Amino acid sequence: MEAWHGGVLVGFDLETTGTEPAESRIVTAAVVEVRAGEVRGRRGWLADPGTPIPQEAAAIHGISTERAVAEGRPAREVADEVAEALAGHWRDGAVVVAYNAAFDLSLLAAELARYGLPSLADRLGGAETGPVVDPLTIDRAVDRYRRGKRTLEAVCGVYGVTLDAAHDAGADALAAVQVARAIAVRHPRVAALSPAELHDRQGGWHARWARDFQSYLRGQGSPDAVIDTGWPLREPVTA
Repeated sequence: MEAWHGGVLVGFDLETTGTEPAESRIVTAAVVEVRAGEVRGRRGWLADPGTPIPQEAAAIHGISTERAVAEGRPAREVADEVAEALAGHWRDGAVVVAYNAAFDLSLLAAELARYGLPSLADRLGGAETGPVVDPLTIDRAVDRYRRGKRTLEAVCGVYGVTLDAAHDAGADALAAVQVARAIAVRHPRVAALSPAELHDRQGGWHARWARDFQSYLRGQGSPDAVIDTGWPLREPVTA
């Protein structure tokens, strides 16, 4: 049986108005199909999020409110098309790769709910998602005590992946796939898992990290800190 990292991997990334999935909106999105390491297809979207883009967010991804309004498509259409693109790849047997998947997929889920659109589960016959690979979650598990940042840029450096345009959705989506493949090469026990097994393992790895991080924050003087253990969708997702 072909290893998951040698098959079809679909990179997915969103650039958004903020950092809270239930409240933030899609600004740009990208879906990049990679087969055996080669890019076979790309799709990209620019949305008018229907709300001002904070300057802090625009400084990161480079999209101003003015540009989004002038050039972006209605957010409802973008959310629907992105969800259908992902669902189509899952129906075809692909694995979706997203760095910090719980953020991007939860934000997409919130957008679908916001506009009364079919959820991912609706499009997949009841399954929450198809198989997901999250290089952030895996890296935290296989190299648990490594010091330093775990941003996509930092982890690309650890695994020898070139990221030419950080915070460009297409570049980030492709880099996530490349990091996932590099992790599989470096860690055979991860490579040996089936997509379904790896998906399930990541849920447990993320929950363990979330509980540990929550305990750390509470021990550092934030007694009310709560880190969501849900993966690949945070629960509950609200609009």
